[in-house]
Amino acid sequence: MPNDRPALPDAVFHRDGERFVPTELARGPWDPNAQHGGPCAALLAGLLEQHDAGPPAHVARMTIELLRPVPMQPIELRARTLRPGKKVQLVEGSVLADGTEVVRATALRIRVADLEFADPPDDRLTPGPGERRERFENLGPLNFGFAMEMSMARGEIGVPGPAAVWFRLAVPVVADEEPTPLMRVAAAADFGNGISGAVTWDEHLFINPDLTIYLHRLPAGEWIGLDARTWPTHDGVGIADAALYDEDCRIGRSVQALLLDRR
Repeated sequence: MPNDRPALPDAVFHRDGERFVPTELARGPWDPNAQHGGPCAALLAGLLEQHDAGPPAHVARMTIELLRPVPMQPIELRARTLRPGKKVQLVEGSVLADGTEVVRATALRIRVADLEFADPPDDRLTPGPGERRERFENLGPLNFGFAMEMSMARGEIGVPGPAAVWFRLAVPVVADEEPTPLMRVAAAADFGNGISGAVTWDEHLFINPDLTIYLHRLPAGEWIGLDARTWPTHDGVGIADAALYDEDCRIGRSVQALLLDRR
């Protein structure tokens, strides 16, 4: 890792009663006064997997809608059950800033059962996490890119085109709290459009107003791999699509709709 990395805050957020107070690591790449999508996605992941919990259930799909820029100020979380059920449940969570909903998420939870199937084909992202480390969004002040350790598998940061990158949280999402496996996935998955941009950072914006994650199982270990590609159009709309991995095999997929524009 580079030796000139600045000293980091101890977490992305600190709890203050029901509020989550962002540190500089919550900041996003497009606006210094707005948070990155990854921190809120991770908070909502932790909320929705625990809300109204009954028998063991797996979050098979989570969709995060970034309704408005999330300001760099304390936020609160709310959750409710949209559809209770023994086998399938749908829960919803929100991020509020000054009482205004800025992010909304829904999670589809499916009951867990012990069933016998043949093992799936060996599908791994190679090479695994190694010595080739880089920073992401190493521009301007501290931001969420500095909260992630990265290991390149394919491609190059800042160069348009597909890329495969391993991510690991360098600090907890919430101070003194261990991130859950689902929170680790949500924190990493929002980088899909950033690592696979089809246009340049200097001349273009490619902001994702949403993020959907599908998981057939939770990751083992701290490293989350994204094998990502962006599909742009001349209409200013695009899709960033990423296969998700842990160090053993593929675990799911993430998709982001993109707003493409010139700076």
